[in-house]
Amino acid sequence: MSQTTAALRLRRAVARTRQETRDRAPAGRRPEDADDVRGTYATDGALGFDPFPFLRALHDAGSQAVVIGQVAGIMHGSTELTGDLDLLWDGTPDEARALRAALAACGCTALPDLGREQVGYRVTGADGDLCTPALRWGELDVTPCLARAETTRDPAGFTVRYAALDDLIRMRWALGRPKDHRRADELAHLRPTPPHTG
Repeated sequence: MSQTTAALRLRRAVARTRQETRDRAPAGRRPEDADDVRGTYATDGALGFDPFPFLRALHDAGSQAVVIGQVAGIMHGSTELTGDLDLLWDGTPDEARALRAALAACGCTALPDLGREQVGYRVTGADGDLCTPALRWGELDVTPCLARAETTRDPAGFTVRYAALDDLIRMRWALGRPKDHRRADELAHLRPTPPHTG
């Protein structure tokens, strides 16, 4: 896969979201109000969704946070759109400083409490959750997902870290909501076909 492929997939998905929601009126439903079937694409989070300024700010701040959730799914080839950007980070003071710098650079006026295992945030263009491995994912330990993350180079000149495909599938099954099962099945079909050795 080209080093830019995942970033280009996300750029195409963001453009599609903009196109498909341009005539949708706000309904007063934030991403945290999303149901377990349709997800955040059905909320106001999809209106004007643009994670790229924040992703660039994370890169500029030296953050090692990893994109998870449906944005990571899109980067692997999922066709379902979304309206939020979730991140996994290691919970360390150095990473917290980087996250605060990126949040402030993107218009976050009320910095979230990064001492919590999961906290919501809002910046210009995106809402989402910042999660640490201390958050329960069923029986799954997500700590190794940080080290196994993949990277993609955006054409604008910054790098994005995102969860590896198998880790993302495991996270989906661990969460177990209807949308997670559906998306895990889709992701499983996106696994590369092993080369024929016969």
